[in-house]
Amino acid sequence: MNWTNDGTAYLKLKEGNIVKTDVKTNTETIVVKKEQLVPQGTETPLSFNIYSFSPDYKTLLIFTNTAKVWRYHTRGDYWILNVTSNQLTQLGKGLPSQSLMFAKISPDGKNAAYVSEHNLYVEDLSSHKITQLTMDGTRKLINGTFDWVYEEELGCRDGFRWSPDSKMIAFWQVDATKIRDYYMLNTTDSVYSRIIPVEYPKVGQPPSPVRIGVITISDNYIKWMNIPGDPQEHYLPRMEWADNSNQLVVQQLNRKQNESKLFYCDVNTGEATNFYTENDKAWIDIKSRWNDDDPTGWEWLNNGKNFLWVSEKDGWRHIFLVSRDGKKETLITKGDYDIDNIKCIDDKNNFVYFMASPNNATQLYLYRVKMDGKGKLELLSPANMIGTHDYNISPDAKYALHSFSNYKTFPVREWISLPDHKPLDEEKSIAKNMKVNENSNVEYFKVTTDDNITLDGWMVKPDNFDSTKKYPVVFYVYGEPAGSTVENTYGAQYNFLYNGDMSKDGYILISVDNRGTPSLRGAAWRKSIYGQIGRLNIHDQAMAAKKLFTEKSYLDTSRVAVWGWSGGGSSTLNLMFQYPDIYKTGISISAVDNLLFYDNIYEERYMGLPQENMDDYIKGSPIYYAKNLRGNLLFIHGTGDDNVQYDNAEAMLNELIKYDKTFQFMPYPNRTHSISEGEGTRKHLSDLYTRYLRKNCPPGAR
Repeated sequence: MNWTNDGTAYLKLKEGNIVKTDVKTNTETIVVKKEQLVPQGTETPLSFNIYSFSPDYKTLLIFTNTAKVWRYHTRGDYWILNVTSNQLTQLGKGLPSQSLMFAKISPDGKNAAYVSEHNLYVEDLSSHKITQLTMDGTRKLINGTFDWVYEEELGCRDGFRWSPDSKMIAFWQVDATKIRDYYMLNTTDSVYSRIIPVEYPKVGQPPSPVRIGVITISDNYIKWMNIPGDPQEHYLPRMEWADNSNQLVVQQLNRKQNESKLFYCDVNTGEATNFYTENDKAWIDIKSRWNDDDPTGWEWLNNGKNFLWVSEKDGWRHIFLVSRDGKKETLITKGDYDIDNIKCIDDKNNFVYFMASPNNATQLYLYRVKMDGKGKLELLSPANMIGTHDYNISPDAKYALHSFSNYKTFPVREWISLPDHKPLDEEKSIAKNMKVNENSNVEYFKVTTDDNITLDGWMVKPDNFDSTKKYPVVFYVYGEPAGSTVENTYGAQYNFLYNGDMSKDGYILISVDNRGTPSLRGAAWRKSIYGQIGRLNIHDQAMAAKKLFTEKSYLDTSRVAVWGWSGGGSSTLNLMFQYPDIYKTGISISAVDNLLFYDNIYEERYMGLPQENMDDYIKGSPIYYAKNLRGNLLFIHGTGDDNVQYDNAEAMLNELIKYDKTFQFMPYPNRTHSISEGEGTRKHLSDLYTRYLRKNCPPGAR
């Protein structure tokens, strides 16, 4: 949803038109008619869902004919509409179709810049003259965007920024020439196999060297920023203009990601000055953790005199106000609680709006606080609406689209005013339109293990539940720092792979969040897993299961299954191998089977460098325990997985074969990490999963 600059209306696509809707009156005005979006020589309007306007709304930029680059549709074609003259023009004419990335109009509205095939271009919007700005781009020398691992683990995709005066462009250059390729093999699209190389730095390998350049549009001159430190031992996850056209502000992480330095870079001399440093015993999260919707930008305040910074330095994920020189910082969100993400910064009225849940880590509510550090924490979400709230807030913080659900309340939304949180239309309010499933079988619980660790969890009981009988138990796990499974939202407790209704079939489905998951329970909770992936999380899961078995007599310990995907697939294997007395059946999908096979940014962030603690990597890997398999294992992997590559599966297969273990294996030819491509794939996976579960962990009460 695109807000208008004044925050009184929003833009949306409706029947091919771009429509402006007044928030208060709900009045609709067509801003751009679909007839204006018909390219010359055709009769059909452009089909798109991503677009942006220039600040004066005289120029419309449209992104269409998109294609995926690994995870997201970031490559395609761009068109410019001059709203005044009604002229529609395609950008990048003469460049390969569907090759443009991250097109942006300059602040003065005169030019557009974009990436095509690893090089930066600028195009004059009046003459449509195209100028190539960088000449050295290749698959492995990447200008203006990023390699696989920067995108996957640091949220970096859009790799260039216009200067405020429109005269320069700052950009990243990634040198992946020193990174070895992992060769995926496409055996399905031709009678001959085809090699697909992916520049993929595995654990223990140094990062791709990355540098930042500033190119002057008038003469293509590039000035490289002289940031201290070995580029192969550091990452540069954030870079923006420092609220002027003379400086950049850059974040640098060391390879272990436990030291963050901020630099100001003089774009004329390239000199870099370190003005703010932070250290942690484990790791430091970057902006993509607390604002994944938009990891770009820098939160400048007071005309560039201060900026907001999120840190866990005091044991909680808190917001700080930092002076421009980095010498003074003020804690804004005071108290023993974590913020989840920032929703809006109201510089005019000195408020920051953010999501948090001080009392229950499975829920989320909207709060605000004064940015001078003197105000009290204000809860804006209705306290009686227990569950998970979300907000899309106008730039001036006066209006918001408010969404809500919990485990038994269907998703519902309303337009509200802020900060009073009153619905703009009572008849369309959440209070009047909320639908509750009073017959929900879901219950949330806390379980305290024998280690005195209290974990959050949920349980879905069977229909016609009888506590005097025993039911099979299926645990859904993830267990790693990248995600939680225990969130109080509607549908989060639904098994998306099961072909049928688990409650009707007589299963109990359970999920528990172990220590190390990104729950809002403090930095110590989240970072306790440092160096302990594959051990601490697995121990917590198993101890929670044991305690539940002693507390809930209706759980049938002879019928216990566990399943998960990706990190959850790894957890499944570790649970099956390390605790074979508990888990009798496992279904593991797209698992990291050897931690040393995964990428360096993710694994080294949470595990340290294998050169320093190889034993932690070995004993955290499922493959180390494969010889202990006793139960029923269904092992699934896509052969075209660029994320958790197929060598993981083959290494595990060899280990299981070595110890003469019986199991079932399903490779999905040329499917990626999501195993979603190809006709019939997801149905086949669902049917396979369901049949295996029903056969080896039979449903129904006994």
